[in-house]
Amino acid sequence: MSAQNGASPRFEWFPSPDGTRLRAGIWQNTPAAPRVCAVLNGLTEFIEKYDAVAGELTARGFSVASLDWRGQGASARALTDPLKAHVTSFSQFAADLDEFLEQIVRPLAPPPRVALAHSMGAHILLRRLHDHPGDFACAVLCAPMLAIQTGNYPLWFTRALSALYNLNGPSAKFVWGSTDRDPLTLRFEDNQVTSDRLRYARTQNFLIRHPELRVCGPTFGWLEAAFRSMDQLNSAGYAESIQTPLLILGAGRDKVVKTEATREFAERLPHARYVEIADAEHEILMENDSIRARFWKEFGSFVGEFAR
Repeated sequence: MSAQNGASPRFEWFPSPDGTRLRAGIWQNTPAAPRVCAVLNGLTEFIEKYDAVAGELTARGFSVASLDWRGQGASARALTDPLKAHVTSFSQFAADLDEFLEQIVRPLAPPPRVALAHSMGAHILLRRLHDHPGDFACAVLCAPMLAIQTGNYPLWFTRALSALYNLNGPSAKFVWGSTDRDPLTLRFEDNQVTSDRLRYARTQNFLIRHPELRVCGPTFGWLEAAFRSMDQLNSAGYAESIQTPLLILGAGRDKVVKTEATREFAERLPHARYVEIADAEHEILMENDSIRARFWKEFGSFVGEFAR
């Protein structure tokens, strides 16, 4: 994979406070374009998947930095089975983001800094914006993980099952159905994240060449940690205290997170603009050209207002 402008990232490795080895990718722009955008991807994703997005950002005058969260991409995996995404608490992700900002993002350029985050990455960013206001001039969040779809099972059952699996500590067992979603073999017709066959095939073909980067899905330990963190974000007063200007985009055909929860959360934010793309599936940035064109129009207008 390579960005649309032909650029590829350079990679750096850095330790999280607990010693976990993390990978960062940097698309360095010219000194005449000093702005930086931090790109925070979602569960099971990896840096190279965002090459095209980085190319579009560099064309807009940004240097770009991204990272592989612990447990995915080329960052260290928590378990001996590398296909399992696993954490015991989302505070581990928060610590990863702290170090990424300190060691990678801040040295790239002075303020104003911008963040572009998707799904789980947007969730982790919201925690950061709540606890550390002032890091970013503004942020754009795509399909943030605020409430998850639980498929054929009602939420109460999924939460009870997760609690049961974690009775004796964080469970390393796969969430049911994860083994059926190996990205090397999952057919486009069975995917739940994009309507764009070509972009789906590009990602799958890249993983066929680099299977060590793939993850099938989360453990019940990850799921329980996610439920606890989502409860925190949705608690009374949490959204209301986030002061950073936000553009939040919901996907009208999302099968992964609940768009109505995104809409309701955005209404509680004091400085947010909400846009819903009715025909988009979960991965808005990996969608078809029409959807992506609408995204970039909203992005340009919003960021131009707060991070010139």
